[in-house]
Amino acid sequence: MIRDCGTDGTHEVLTVTSPHSEQAIARVAVAGPDDVDRAVTAARAAVDDGPWSRTTPAERIEVIRRLAEVYGTRRGEMAELISAQIGAPITFAQRAQVGLPTMMMGAFCDVAAQFPWTETRSGFFGSDLHIRKDPVGVVAAIVPWNMPQFLIVTKLVPALLAGCAVVLKPAPESPLDALLLAEMFEEIGLPPGVVSVVPGGVATGAHLVGHRGVDKVSFTGSSSAGRAVAAACAANLTKVTLELGGKSAAIVLDDADPQAVAAAVRSASLSNSGQICNALTRVLVPAHRHDAVVDALADEMTALVVGDPADPATQLGPLVSQRQQSRVLDYIGIGSDAGAKLVVGGTERPEGLDTGWYVRPTLFGNGDNAMRIAREEIFGPVLTVIPYRDEEDAVAIANDSDYGLAGSVFTADVERGLGVAARIHTGTFGINQGYTMDPFAPFGGVKDSGYGRELGSEGIAGYTETKSISVATG
Repeated sequence: MIRDCGTDGTHEVLTVTSPHSEQAIARVAVAGPDDVDRAVTAARAAVDDGPWSRTTPAERIEVIRRLAEVYGTRRGEMAELISAQIGAPITFAQRAQVGLPTMMMGAFCDVAAQFPWTETRSGFFGSDLHIRKDPVGVVAAIVPWNMPQFLIVTKLVPALLAGCAVVLKPAPESPLDALLLAEMFEEIGLPPGVVSVVPGGVATGAHLVGHRGVDKVSFTGSSSAGRAVAAACAANLTKVTLELGGKSAAIVLDDADPQAVAAAVRSASLSNSGQICNALTRVLVPAHRHDAVVDALADEMTALVVGDPADPATQLGPLVSQRQQSRVLDYIGIGSDAGAKLVVGGTERPEGLDTGWYVRPTLFGNGDNAMRIAREEIFGPVLTVIPYRDEEDAVAIANDSDYGLAGSVFTADVERGLGVAARIHTGTFGINQGYTMDPFAPFGGVKDSGYGRELGSEGIAGYTETKSISVATG
C-alpha cells in the first residue's frame, strides 16, 4: 500500500521509494514557492505578534516536555517509517534514529533551564547593564536523510526553546518522519505558524533559504550544498549555521588494542551503512601494526549481517538510493585502481540480495592519504587503513584533509590521547571511542565541514540575539 500525504492533484509529487524493495511506499506533495511564502509569513506572525512571542523560557520548556511525552508514545511508528524510508536496520532506527531524539528533548530542556537568558552587569561608566538573549526570529531548518529525526531535533528543539518559529524542510528521500512529527505538534496544541513542514527538493530549499522573512538558516548537508546555502544567506545577510561533510581519522597509537579498536571503529563508522557525517573512515595505524589492525577490522566487517532492514537480525541495510549505491561502488573501484589492497567487500552484490541498493562492507589496506578514497567523503560502508611512521606523522596525516568535523585517538594512555586531540584540527574529537554527539556538548566542524555549533548551551545561543540595555543610575 502506498501512503499518500497531501497529494491533491495541484502539487508536484515526491515519490518515496524503499531502498530494500525498490518499490514506491509513499507519495508526498511538494511545497511550492507559494507554500513556502505562507509558511514563512505564518512564522513571522508567530514570533512578531502571536502568543509564542510572549512565552517565557519556562513555558517553552514545558511545551517540549509535552512533545517528548507524545513522541514517546509513537516511537515504534516513527522507527518503522524511518527504516522504510532510508533502509536503516529497524534495531538501529529504534535505538538511534528515534531513541536518541527522545532522550535529547529532555536533555535540551535541562540545558535551557540553566541557560543565562538574562544577566546584569555593572557598566564601566556607572550604568546598570541588562543583557538579554532574545529569539533570533524565524528559522529555516534544512536536514538531510541519513539521521532525519536526530538532525531535526538538534535544530528544531533548541530553536523553539529560544522562542523562535521554525520552517522545516526535510530531505526528499525522507519526508514522512517530519510529517509525523508535525502531527505531534498539532496534538500538543502548538500555536499556529510556530512549526511548519515544507517537503521538497532543491528548489523548495533554495526558495526558503533566500526568503527575506527568514532570520537564521540552519543547514546540514554536503559541503558543496553548504557553499550554495552560505552564498544565498550572504546576499540577505541572513545568519547561518552549516554542519557539513567529514572525512574523520581514527588515530591508532602503538599501545592500543587492535580488537578494541576494530569494535569501536565498526560501531562508529558502519552503523547506518556508513551514512554518517562523523564516521571514522580513515584508520591511521603504525606501519608495524598495520596487519594486526587490518585483520581485526576484517573480522568485524565480515561478521556483519547484511539484509532486510525490517529484520531485527540485520546490522547493515541498503544505501538510501540507487544514485548513492552507484556512487559508493564507483569509489570502491577507484580505490582498487589506485593500488589500495581490497581486504574485505568489493563491488559485487551481497549474497542472497537480488534487489535493493546494497553495498558490501568494504575494507582497504595499505592506503595512502593522497588517494581519493582517503580524501573524499564516500558516505557508505567503506574504510581505508593508512600506515604511518610515528606520532608526528599520524597527526600530520589526520590534519591533511579538507574536512575537520570529528576524529578519534585510540591509546592506553588517556593523557597521551589528550595531547594528540589538542593537535588535531577538528571541531570535535573522541578518545577511545568514535565521537559521541552529546546533547550537553557543542558539535560542529571547521574547514570544509562548516561553521557554527549545535547542541549544548552553544546550540541554544545560536538561535538568540544578544541585546544590551543600559539603565542610568542617577
